[in-house]
Amino acid sequence: MVSRTRPVRAVILRIWMSDHLRPLLRNAVDVLPQGALEKRLAEAAEAQRPLRVKLGLDPTAVSVTLGWSVVLSKLAAFQEAGHLPVLIVGDFTARVGDPSGKSKTRPMLTPERIAANEADYLRQFSKILDVDRIEIRHNSEWLGELGAGGLLDLAAKSTLAQMLERDDFNKRYTGSAPISLQELLYPLLQGYDSVAINADVEIGGTDQKFNLLVGRDLQEQAGMPQQSIMTHELLVGTDGTQKMSQSLGNFVGLDDLPVEMYGKTMSIPDEAMPAWYRLASGLPEDDVSARIAALAAGETEPVEAKRALAFAITARFHSEEEAEEAADAFRRQFAEHKIPEDIPTAILGAEPIVHLPALLVDHLGVASRGEARRLITGGAVRLDGETVEEIDLPREALVGRVLQRGRRDFVRLITG
Repeated sequence: MVSRTRPVRAVILRIWMSDHLRPLLRNAVDVLPQGALEKRLAEAAEAQRPLRVKLGLDPTAVSVTLGWSVVLSKLAAFQEAGHLPVLIVGDFTARVGDPSGKSKTRPMLTPERIAANEADYLRQFSKILDVDRIEIRHNSEWLGELGAGGLLDLAAKSTLAQMLERDDFNKRYTGSAPISLQELLYPLLQGYDSVAINADVEIGGTDQKFNLLVGRDLQEQAGMPQQSIMTHELLVGTDGTQKMSQSLGNFVGLDDLPVEMYGKTMSIPDEAMPAWYRLASGLPEDDVSARIAALAAGETEPVEAKRALAFAITARFHSEEEAEEAADAFRRQFAEHKIPEDIPTAILGAEPIVHLPALLVDHLGVASRGEARRLITGGAVRLDGETVEEIDLPREALVGRVLQRGRRDFVRLITG
């Protein structure tokens, strides 16, 4: 008699795998090698153990940007599916600085600055992840113990030719830009993290693909099962052209006030909306697809789609009530003063007093500071629709407001 148990079990597993995979694969660009993730999930289900899903971060900045929400959301999806997120705090590698996508060597951070940033990161991560149900490790645990001999052994596991296959290294090398030896070691240090914590899966942005593959190589050389890797699209910043970054000032911070988060989102170019809907809105996948299709077909006006996007993002990281208040404040401001809703942003410096002529020259196309002063004294410069008479104003009096030259030139002033 032929047993039906195995075929039935296989069908059940395929159905379970299909339902299990969809949220895990959402917004992924590369899932490598092909079929490896499915195999790992099946093996974990058979063994009744969670997968160890690695995400590395170097706490090199103060704020967590909306761009981080892409990989943090994927970590949350694995968490909701019963797997274990393993957050690697790069307190050792942060002293080097990840060279991915960089055109020059980054400055090293002090241990004190790294520790302060880490605490702030975890607080902001809690808006997406249940940080009480993750494993947090510091790579100084193992990298700090390597010593000179261990570092030499690690360096011997790769070649200079392999490192120069990285696009950013290659561009800097061919352009005669400096590449420090510690930067060349960075992919090996990150890859060794996967060996140390026995990662099953590692996730990151598309700019991390090389580093993630190095982790697989080092695991193989250590005689371990190789991790599956998942890369994700990088969220473009508010300028609509470059990767969201604090250093570029084109970011929305998870700690931004509701009105600032709403206003910054309203400033993005129309062409950036589909990516922001997919990667940052937090809306269900089917809902996102329908909204993008309606926008492409002309069934939804861009400004209406952008309002809905700004509301979704603000509600995601604050509350629906606060998002509604931010939307009302935004509408009142722009309706009363007849200011366009879709305008560019400019980051205010850290100085407590801001020289308005400098802003007009830098951001509103005025030819000189002398000309800017004449425009101000002539009543041609406004803040939120009201005529400005002062040449210098306190920084706090400008944050979130719209600087206007004439009738058609506007810029929203934000913090960096």
